[in-house]
Amino acid sequence: MKQKIKEKLEDSNYRMTGQRAAILEVMIDNQGEHLSAEEVLYKAREKMPNIGIATVYRTLDKLASIEVLYKSMFDEGRYRYELCDEGTHQHHHIICLDCGNITEMEDDLLNNLEQRIESKGFKVIDHDLKFYAYCPACRNRK
Repeated sequence: MKQKIKEKLEDSNYRMTGQRAAILEVMIDNQGEHLSAEEVLYKAREKMPNIGIATVYRTLDKLASIEVLYKSMFDEGRYRYELCDEGTHQHHHIICLDCGNITEMEDDLLNNLEQRIESKGFKVIDHDLKFYAYCPACRNRK
């Protein structure tokens, strides 16, 4: 995975500074997590105390633009970022309305729909599907 990331960075002429490396390292260390920019900042400051939020936002946006990260909007206009998993199609998310936990759903529920759309001449680039529900733990507490 790190080799694929390195190739994407080189192909986009992206210069890796110490602060950017710290941010990328946070994302690699938290693979499978959906981190906000603030959470990335907090974790990156453990590695590089002087890093600023503007640097985190710029770096996350750049890494998303070159498809190193997925950028998804979840709760009230806040983006969350996760490391792209090469070779897999976009996955879907289930968001608990009580605790806010985000669970990934690996099944691609929209594959047939994408094929139908493309049969009409369109080229599907991406999709994003979110379910809002109560997780089992929150349901049991109620």
